[in-house]
Amino acid sequence: MSNQNVAAIIGVGPVRGLGGQLAKRFAKTHRVYIAGRNAESLNAVAAELSQDGSEIQAVPTDARNEDAVKQFLDLASADSYVDLAIYNVGNNTPGKIADMDPGYFEYSWRTCCFGGFLFAKEAINRMTNGGTILFTGASASMRGRANFGAFNSSKAALRNMAQALAKEVGPEGIHVGHVVVDGAIAGDKIIQGLPDLAKRMGSDGMVNLEGIVDIYEMLYNQPRNAWSFEVDVRTSLE
Repeated sequence: MSNQNVAAIIGVGPVRGLGGQLAKRFAKTHRVYIAGRNAESLNAVAAELSQDGSEIQAVPTDARNEDAVKQFLDLASADSYVDLAIYNVGNNTPGKIADMDPGYFEYSWRTCCFGGFLFAKEAINRMTNGGTILFTGASASMRGRANFGAFNSSKAALRNMAQALAKEVGPEGIHVGHVVVDGAIAGDKIIQGLPDLAKRMGSDGMVNLEGIVDIYEMLYNQPRNAWSFEVDVRTSLE
């Protein structure tokens, strides 16, 4: 088994996205395994971030598929110890409840909450000597909002599941944390994908990407007798 611990991160999109920047930061201290559904994008992220010698391996994975999640964590733990697992899955799913297809609502729940359950279950069963599991939340985790019933309920369910997990596995030396990102992230999904919106919001109106990553790193480095479950982050304008 390798002497270098592993960070397993699921929910990686572009390099200039939260998943990509988490991989970049933790690659300084870990071998990193990244997962997402788009194999082409995932491989491009791994190739770019590996240019400085970092050990990053891409594993195309559907977070909603139990076998796929098991295979991802089996691979990550094959010759190293997984001491950090991050669940960063869950894109926005807007829509009015009265008009919503039940399959769409279920899709949101499976992506945000059920996938988080599958990932956490497999992670804790590999953390025999302790570790850290971190979940990405949103303002939707904390409150309901009109036209976002599917996303609100799914992210809130993930938060409650994570809170229960924290109480279950804390005595075993496993730190569970939840990061509430209250606002749009200043990454490529908005800056490149929605440039007009990014321009209207400006840099002061979007949550700084590196600042969010700082919080994950802080949670990972907390001592056992001073753990936080939840940290929220937003701009000064929010």
